[in-house]
Amino acid sequence: MPRPKRNRFIARPPAMEGFKPFGIPIRDLEPVILLYEEYETIRLSDYEGMEQEQAAKKMKISRPTFTRIYRQARSTIAQAFVEGKAIFIEGGNYHTDDFWYRCDQCMKLNISSKESGTCEYCYSKTLRKLNINEESHEKQ
Repeated sequence: MPRPKRNRFIARPPAMEGFKPFGIPIRDLEPVILLYEEYETIRLSDYEGMEQEQAAKKMKISRPTFTRIYRQARSTIAQAFVEGKAIFIEGGNYHTDDFWYRCDQCMKLNISSKESGTCEYCYSKTLRKLNINEESHEKQ
């Protein structure tokens, strides 16, 4: 029996919930899912320019695991580009120290160290929780 997957540490969520090809209505697009941990590998490796060993330590996973997640992320992004699909960024096996919310009124990302019900930008009560996995708030 394989051992259970270890949750990957994600420092912060992406500023957006996904991408779509230019000029095609979202209702006409088939989506692909990019998991939060896959997004994090792209952010750390390609955007921050970290070596895989250093990025793996930040995510609290092994370097081979980082490489597998990174490879899957690149494959998902390539599929979306080549086949003209939308990319939704959501879900996965991860944990974080913060609560993530998206305001449905102003669409801004809210990150808080404690649970919140009000947008810190427009003070709306229409926050939608992004990291719904309750395990994601355990300090590990």
